[in-house]
Amino acid sequence: MAISDFQLIEAWREVLTLSKLSHGQNVTVLTSASTHPQTLRCALIAAQSMGAITNQLDLQPVNGEKAFSRDSLSYLGTTPLTGNRAAIAALKASDLVLDLMTLLFSPEQHDILKGGTKILLAVEPPEVLARMVPTPGDKARVMAAAAKLGAAREMRVTSPAGTSLVCPMGEFGPTAEYGFVDEPGRWDHWPSGFALSYPNDHTAHGTIVIDRGDILLPQKRYVSEPIRLTVEKGYATRIEGGVDADLLRDYMETFRDPEGYAISHIGWGLQPRARWSTLGLYDREATIGMDARAFEGNFLFSLGPNNEGGGTRTTTCHIDIPLRHCTVSLDGEVMVRDGRVVYE
Repeated sequence: MAISDFQLIEAWREVLTLSKLSHGQNVTVLTSASTHPQTLRCALIAAQSMGAITNQLDLQPVNGEKAFSRDSLSYLGTTPLTGNRAAIAALKASDLVLDLMTLLFSPEQHDILKGGTKILLAVEPPEVLARMVPTPGDKARVMAAAAKLGAAREMRVTSPAGTSLVCPMGEFGPTAEYGFVDEPGRWDHWPSGFALSYPNDHTAHGTIVIDRGDILLPQKRYVSEPIRLTVEKGYATRIEGGVDADLLRDYMETFRDPEGYAISHIGWGLQPRARWSTLGLYDREATIGMDARAFEGNFLFSLGPNNEGGGTRTTTCHIDIPLRHCTVSLDGEVMVRDGRVVYE
């Protein structure tokens, strides 16, 4: 159901307030051909209404001829900022960048953040943004989980479907996504609500079973029959099952990059307003699937790069897979039991 401009402007004002936007600061709204016009319109009005000096930077799309999906997360690597010195300079000169384009997994983004610029990604449909306006409570919940991840030296994940995964940890710090940017140099994503980290390189091992009803992203597909991943020395070395396994295997082969099979981030969802079932209500090109990534109690893991967490692995292939009904433990302490968050 549509959201009025008034509602979306108020949502933007709430998020910008949480992001500590103040009068006279410079805000740059980063856009491209896929930017939602209502999201852009309301972001500009909200930022100006709070006294910000507001600009729009529109960049041309890239990688369309290489990707096998129109999803903005389906092909990583080069971005519209690659080699674009003028655009990078404008973003570095900004106090806050509202990313309505999807700038992720790029050295340019890290470079911009190092200078203290804050970046907030917001590319979901307006009604999804309005439903999941972040709150201070979201931050508290996610930061508590991130503290648990930061102190852990091992994650174990099991499920009734047959998942039995061991991930040694400690090489990389935690990442907390709670939906707003309240510190200089911070990146976040509205909507979100999860905590994650990365296993030590070349150490994760065991079995992951992607069961019926679990979700593949960017395919935006509920799995109809189990897919079994064998994980050895940090990589998925076998993908077994029926047609769903064939589809996943074929998609990953298009990248022709062994690094795409590496276990990337690991963590769990913490957003009670996100729902597992929402993906089935949207056209595939209307959403990037943040409900699926953030719904409370999922085990979210990914395949591909770890440079967003401080690692050196880059690859154009990135796949997020939220699983239901998992039990997630850190150093023997249960965080999520059978798909329900259980720690305080």
